[in-house]
Amino acid sequence: MTTAVHLDGITKRFPGVVANDDVTLTVERGTVHALLGENGAGKTTLMNVLYGLYQPTEGTINVDGEPREFDSPRDAIDAGIGMIHQHFMLVDPMTVTQNIVLGHEPRKWLGLATDSAQARADVRELSEKYGFDVDPEAAIEDVSVGVQQRVEILKALYRGADILILDEPTAVLTPQEVEELFAVFEELTAQGKTIIFITHKLGEAMHAADDITVLRDGHHVGTVPADETTRESLAELMVGREVLMEVGTDTREPGETVLGVENIHVDDNRGIEAVTDVNFSVREGEIFGIAGVDGNGQSELIEAITGLRTPTTGRVVYEGEDITDAPRRQRIDSGMAYVPEDRHERGLVMEFDLVSNGILGSQHSPQFARDGRIDWPGARTHAEDIISEYDVRPPNADATAESLSGGNQQKFIVGREFERNPDLVVATHPTRGVDIGSTEFIHDRLRELRQAGKGILLVSSKLDEVQGLSDRLGVMHDGRLMDVVDPAEVTEEQIGLLMAGESIDAGTDATADGQTTAPAESDADVAADGGER
Repeated sequence: MTTAVHLDGITKRFPGVVANDDVTLTVERGTVHALLGENGAGKTTLMNVLYGLYQPTEGTINVDGEPREFDSPRDAIDAGIGMIHQHFMLVDPMTVTQNIVLGHEPRKWLGLATDSAQARADVRELSEKYGFDVDPEAAIEDVSVGVQQRVEILKALYRGADILILDEPTAVLTPQEVEELFAVFEELTAQGKTIIFITHKLGEAMHAADDITVLRDGHHVGTVPADETTRESLAELMVGREVLMEVGTDTREPGETVLGVENIHVDDNRGIEAVTDVNFSVREGEIFGIAGVDGNGQSELIEAITGLRTPTTGRVVYEGEDITDAPRRQRIDSGMAYVPEDRHERGLVMEFDLVSNGILGSQHSPQFARDGRIDWPGARTHAEDIISEYDVRPPNADATAESLSGGNQQKFIVGREFERNPDLVVATHPTRGVDIGSTEFIHDRLRELRQAGKGILLVSSKLDEVQGLSDRLGVMHDGRLMDVVDPAEVTEEQIGLLMAGESIDAGTDATADGQTTAPAESDADVAADGGER
């Protein structure tokens, strides 16, 4: 094999931070190479150096054996490198063709007008060449997320990319779309293209890659062939210690209903219905999970439950009391903890220190307020306990929230909410942005809360997490609860069908509270994170 990319001794420094420290990476032509590591390990920074978004502080870049210096992404594109970012850069009202050729339109009439017919023909030819199923005339706003991702890939190919970098490409895909993406990888590499994809998911790296490079704290800690390693050894490389890989859950008989959601309809910020006629309950000593591709009504549903949004119709019942119109503070005071989806907007005051952030929502409670004044020494002790227990770094209660990395912000919020001694925990993406070791710790805490008889509503885009932790699992699509299933009996493929809006086995047996149990298949497909069953 010939070498497509060789990064030698790449160091990238920002003020006060060394994001990459003497990193060397070699990627062979016509292969899929996974860049694996925890959030903050330096993966995206390294690829931004390769793509010309950043210039290295030290080190050299070689592409196809030639030394290169990229002052901008334009230089990288001219060298045959394309990058598909985690958040797509597409114009929704425009068609697939218009997005792909934008800025590189074929011209007619002495270059005075765009040759739309030629553009559509070029896109159709490119799509057929790589086996993509993309309608050149469809509007971006009308196609699925998986198709939008293919459009991004086609846009890079249209500009002549031979090396494709994809940043967390499976983050918003259903399991079926993940498998389709990996099939696209195979087709592209069969035609000589080279794929580098950034991920923190062990299973998908092992499933889709030929070789895996692991970064930890900005350092290169190992490169291994994917078929010669294990999830356990990769996790140890990522974290630096042995990690318990199984999520698992203990058997416990659930108690009384803590939360009841009855015929809820909720509008989004535009006044368009985002949640339609949703019903479910959460019981004491139970984890009720909600799975689904982001943007299918989960956010609006959770906001209605936690008091951040008022349903148009329906009821939210907490411990037997109708709290549909109750203010947020009443819900906190009555024992409802909430780990929000957006930690910046909903979870923290970014310019406040951790002492102040540690008592948000509880600043009026007797635990922290005496004679109308906040007990700041007690608040400091509380913040220091969270920092210690949840391994928040740096371990400084006077640090502002905005000075912490995203993962450490998340750990602090989780610690604050779990330590409220709640009766109900509404946990929305509780391990988003945190490392494997902290994820393991948070999973353990969720199980402990469950065993203590607390009700837990868990929303997660990580299919292995929500399936592995939940006692019952609801799946949302387009604002509706498609089904409630037994996660131990349903396959990842079946969950993926529900996430895509399709029903599963017609012979499924329904039980009380909307619960269904679907027959298991003998061989489960790879999950959204590529995990093995």
